[in-house]
Amino acid sequence: MTDDKPLVGIVYGSPTDIELVEAAAKVLERFGVGFEAVQLSAHRSPEQTATYAEEASARGLKVLVGIAGMAAHLAGALASRTPLPVIGVPAQGPGLGGLDALLSTVQMPAGVPVATVAVGSAGAKNASLLAVQVLALSDPDLSRKLVEFKKEQAEKKVL
Repeated sequence: MTDDKPLVGIVYGSPTDIELVEAAAKVLERFGVGFEAVQLSAHRSPEQTATYAEEASARGLKVLVGIAGMAAHLAGALASRTPLPVIGVPAQGPGLGGLDALLSTVQMPAGVPVATVAVGSAGAKNASLLAVQVLALSDPDLSRKLVEFKKEQAEKKVL
């Protein structure tokens, strides 16, 4: 976690997702956005997951990122319990290479939106970048940093 007050909550389903958490964290750190990361599961710890989502806004979080593989109901479970924007990151898993996680994350019923990004590391980075873009709507300094980043990215062509 950065020294700043956390604005983004990164929720991941399994210790195997830690590389994706680290990829997401690096982007948030680059922009100086405070975050917290917590391991919860829609299936193994549903009550704790629901409580986390329900209390996130009152604790000052502004965006949630849910990282999970296989059935990947984590982002949807978060979205069903919070008014905050939720970004789902499907993790690559055994068997279907992340396709199962992608479909589970993107196929949400009407009324329970989850913004879904790519499978894997690119998705984790994009989830954090999307969270920064959401936060930049009400933060002129962050907006300026984002514009600078976009210019740098165009020159380097990488994140």
